[in-house]
Amino acid sequence: MTAKRWIEPAILKCIIENTPLVSIDVIVRRKKDKKVLLGLRKNRPAQGYWFVPGGRIFKDEKISEAFERITENELGVRLNIEDAHFLGVYEHFYEDSYFDTFVGTHYIVNAYEITINNIDVSPDDQHTEFRWFSEEEILSDNSVHQYCKAYFRK
Repeated sequence: MTAKRWIEPAILKCIIENTPLVSIDVIVRRKKDKKVLLGLRKNRPAQGYWFVPGGRIFKDEKISEAFERITENELGVRLNIEDAHFLGVYEHFYEDSYFDTFVGTHYIVNAYEITINNIDVSPDDQHTEFRWFSEEEILSDNSVHQYCKAYFRK
């Protein structure tokens, strides 16, 4: 069965208003210095905050396929879920959504960590810039979103 890739905005808005979204967040760690790649978000929710790459899983899309699609779309390189470590399931509750500031977004997030040699990532339609952070920088920087910080709290 082929995954449905695109949902009309009016339908997606209705989904966001009435049900959680299931997503993947990818903690990308650079092998040489253990720093983590974060992107500065352009869009709601979490607009203006640094956050790990991620995205929603489409209907009829396997988690492994979503992982590859999300990493290719956000990082420009297709990574394999077999090379990643599953960190767990997290819940994110935002007061706003992609569509407006009056309806919140609820995500059920499958978090994975993957270590890579290095990549150069350019800004895209989701991020104004990307930067490598140490865990200490992530935990101390107020511009890193609290849900992103949760991945690094022991």
